[in-house]
Amino acid sequence: MSKGIKTEYDPRPVGVFDSGFGGVSFLRNALIELPSERFIYFGDNKNAPYGDRSEEEILCLAENAAESLVDRGVKTLVVACNTATSAAINVLRERLSVPVVSVEPAIKPACRLPGGGKVLMLATLATTRLSRYRALQARMPDPSRIINVGCPGIVDRIEKGEIGETAFDDILSERLGFLEGAVIDGIVLGCTHFPFIAPAISRYASMHFKGEHRLFDGNAGTARQLKRVLESEGLSADPAVSPAPRTVFLTSGDKEALEPIFDMLLKVPISY
Repeated sequence: MSKGIKTEYDPRPVGVFDSGFGGVSFLRNALIELPSERFIYFGDNKNAPYGDRSEEEILCLAENAAESLVDRGVKTLVVACNTATSAAINVLRERLSVPVVSVEPAIKPACRLPGGGKVLMLATLATTRLSRYRALQARMPDPSRIINVGCPGIVDRIEKGEIGETAFDDILSERLGFLEGAVIDGIVLGCTHFPFIAPAISRYASMHFKGEHRLFDGNAGTARQLKRVLESEGLSADPAVSPAPRTVFLTSGDKEALEPIFDMLLKVPISY
C-alpha cells in the first residue's frame, strides 16, 4: 500500500443548524463544495427569529439545538446563524465533543472595496448589538465606514416562504430610508436568511443609493472552512461515494408544513 494514501473515511453526517431557514443558504454552498458529504439540517423554526431575543435566550436555544444534533451522531457541527454565532460560539466550542464551524458576517471582504462610500451591514438586531460582532467591526481598517442596520421583520416573512422581489419594500424603506442618496460601496448580508432576498435588496439599493452597492455573504467561505476542518480532522467522507439522501430536514416546528418551504429554498437561485 502506498504511503500517504488515505483508505479510511468517515460516513457520518455533518450537522447544520439555524434559528429557522436561514442556514439553508449555507447548506446550498456546502452541498456543492462537499459532494460526498451527508447533512442533517435542524431549523429551530418554533423559536425563530433569534434576533429578537436576549443573549441568554439565544445561548440556551443554540445549546439545545447543537446538543440534539450531536446526540444524532454528527461528526461536525455548523452554526449557520450569525446571531447564534455571536451569542454562543465560544460556549459551544468548549462544551461539544465535535468540531464546530460558524458563519461570520462578510464585512472583511466588503471593507476591502475601493471607494469612499459606506459599507452597510444588514443583520438582526441582536447580531449588530452583540460584543463578538462589535469586536469584529473594530478590527476593520476603518470601522466608521460600516453602518450597522438591524432589520426586524425580514426573517419572519422568509420563514413563511415569502421571497418576492417587491415583498420587502416596506421594511427596507423603514430601515434604510435615512440613507437615501448615500454612496454605498458594499452591502453585507449579515443574516443567513438575507441571501434569499438578494434581488429585493439589490432592487432597493439601485433605486435609492449611489455607488456599486455590491452584495456579500459569508456562506461560500464557511463551506470552504468546513471542508478544511473535515480534512484536517480526518473526518471527510469517501469521495468515491455519492450518498443518498444528501440532506435530512429536522425542525422544532411543524415539519409537514415547513418541509416544502425548506425544499423550495434549497432550489432558489442565488447569484450576485
